[in-house]
Amino acid sequence: MRRVSNHGAKSGVTAMCWACQESERERIWVLVDIISTGQMPAGHTAEDLRAMGLPQPGELMREEQPDGTILIRQVAPSERAKAEPKNAFVCDSPDQKN
Repeated sequence: MRRVSNHGAKSGVTAMCWACQESERERIWVLVDIISTGQMPAGHTAEDLRAMGLPQPGELMREEQPDGTILIRQVAPSERAKAEPKNAFVCDSPDQKN
């Protein structure tokens, strides 16, 4: 990033040139695309994604439309809770605590 005016220095906001803004948008889009497949982007942690304001893997849904367009949308927490499979296995061994 390079500062393009001193005005940003006073407010604490760094202005970016058009090329840097475009590069940053592309980088974020690539991360969102990877996250939408349910994978954690290589070299990133959950904390990194949170710091960037991005969702975690499993929080996005990817849908392909009949015309080939891919839609990526964020899944509401209530919908994620419904979709998570319940573990029906219960160990009834006297040696195990539930």
